[in-house]
Amino acid sequence: MTVLEQGTIQIHTENIFPIIKKAVYSGHEVFLRELVSNGTDAISKRRMAAMAGDCSEGPEGRIEIRIDREKQTLTVSDNGIGMTADEVKRYINQVAFSSAEEFLEKYKQEDDAIIGHFGLGFYSSFMVAKQVELVTLSARPGAEAVRWSCDGSPSFSLETGERSEPGTDVVLHLQEEELEYIEPARIRQLITTYCDFLPVEVLLDGQTVNKREAPWRKSPRDLNDDDYINLYRYLYPFQGDPLLWVHLNTDYPYNLQGILYFPQLNGRGDWEKGEIRLYCNQVFVSDNIKEVVPRYLLPLRGVLDSPDIPLNVSRSALQTDRRVRSIGGFVAKKVGDRLKELKRDNPERYAEIWEALAPFVKIGAMEDEKFADQVAEIVLFGTTAAASGSDPIAHGDKAYTALEGYRSRLSGANDKRILYCTDEAGQAGALALWKGQEAEVLLADSFIDTQFIPWLEQRHQELKFQRVDAELDDSLKESEAELSDGEGTSNSEKLRQLFKTALANDKVTLQVQALKGADSPAALILLPEQMRRLNDMGALMEQRLPGLPDHHVLLINRRHPLVEGLLKLSAGAVLTGAGQSPSQQLAEELSRHLYETARLAVGGLEPNELAGFQQRSCTLMGKLMDKAL
Repeated sequence: MTVLEQGTIQIHTENIFPIIKKAVYSGHEVFLRELVSNGTDAISKRRMAAMAGDCSEGPEGRIEIRIDREKQTLTVSDNGIGMTADEVKRYINQVAFSSAEEFLEKYKQEDDAIIGHFGLGFYSSFMVAKQVELVTLSARPGAEAVRWSCDGSPSFSLETGERSEPGTDVVLHLQEEELEYIEPARIRQLITTYCDFLPVEVLLDGQTVNKREAPWRKSPRDLNDDDYINLYRYLYPFQGDPLLWVHLNTDYPYNLQGILYFPQLNGRGDWEKGEIRLYCNQVFVSDNIKEVVPRYLLPLRGVLDSPDIPLNVSRSALQTDRRVRSIGGFVAKKVGDRLKELKRDNPERYAEIWEALAPFVKIGAMEDEKFADQVAEIVLFGTTAAASGSDPIAHGDKAYTALEGYRSRLSGANDKRILYCTDEAGQAGALALWKGQEAEVLLADSFIDTQFIPWLEQRHQELKFQRVDAELDDSLKESEAELSDGEGTSNSEKLRQLFKTALANDKVTLQVQALKGADSPAALILLPEQMRRLNDMGALMEQRLPGLPDHHVLLINRRHPLVEGLLKLSAGAVLTGAGQSPSQQLAEELSRHLYETARLAVGGLEPNELAGFQQRSCTLMGKLMDKAL
């Protein structure tokens, strides 16, 4: 064995390895990713050099990982291009010739992807090893094997080595506290996490571990639905099948491949971190890519693979720049194109999955003007109109329409009014009134619609958005004149006075109307649009659900049989020497009951009020039974 060189790495700090451990890499386990990536690069370089006639072609590329429990070593071997002694000096030692500070600065400012910088990835091995040996033989003609060794101090040795075939062995003598990495299950898990889709075979103690094929690197023409679904099931087991997917593939102005999936979300998705996996040349980098894709797409799942996304030194975090924002815009546009394509080619399927797509699309529209323009025609709402051809679109017992489709069916004086309902149960009375007059109502009942409707108003200021339980127009009211009694008092005035006395609440505005329709309610709560929105805004700022505002309108339907009976009961009551007659008292109790029932219908009774309401209802029914008997 001939000693070629001995020396000391010249650095200003004691040595560079604590910097590697503490400042560069956030987790020790990534050393295996770096070493396997280096081996993959070496295999690619040998293939390219062989095509140029600079070296022998060699066998099919492979990376072997061997565990020696007795020696407590882990060896990562490749049959790539290998290195000469001069190349070892350049790629291994040169990394540390400068100070540690210069070293970090150099790689933070690199424009190219970190993969391929052999020295940096190689030095990650010192996070887990007390000594590292490198035995390598260049595939170039006439090369001799060399052995480099370092114990983690500034000292190293470089001497002739023993290796008969071109390639590189990296032998890690593990630290006592890092012996988890001689466990086959642990190494297998790391290969599956970081190197599963590398194009070369990765073997552990002679057995192939990785899948090798990365479907996202293929042309969509070469994949069928089962290929896409099987990849999703492999990446996200026990999550059900995806709703649809988007295949990304571009090489200008940057290189990007990927497959993104719309998942079946059981609850709200992860809008902060996300579940999309970022790869760089098929090497897993991170599953936190909030810097790459817009926030509204973070709950999507799948893979993005690009060597052009700038990473920090350790590849564990992203650096935001103009290129990253451009890639995010490209991804958003492709997602929008895919949704438009599905809506155009298969509207029934689009309607079927719309409820799951709606949060992505609506939040995206509100946060991204370009995306809003792109998806304007494919944002759907449930509608009370019957399905008819392509609009409204039928799905089960529900129909969906876009805003423009709804507008196309408006006519007359109300051709700018958009009626909508946010809670079919809570607004059932008002909704029935509008439906009874054959008015079409949009169902804006998703959790995001409380913000989306005001955003739409800003975007379409020529339109008037009106919730069904806001003011009622004349089309819902009877137009017949109302008669007055001998004292000039109408029934409406009598009812208004009765309810005013019974409720004794000046914050409740009383309206008495004759409503059309046999199914119109006896009484309902109305929330004037601006009043309701101020209440909703206040609730949003305090991060609570909006309740019934103190100031609201009670609409009493004087055409309802119950209200007509109430009026007769009140008219027949007389004052006694002791005050109110039983009939007058009963009329007021019934008036309060009608009011509380109307509040209950819109969720306006607080939980602590429900027990009292139930008790008063039972007492009132008892009095009515006594009167009937």
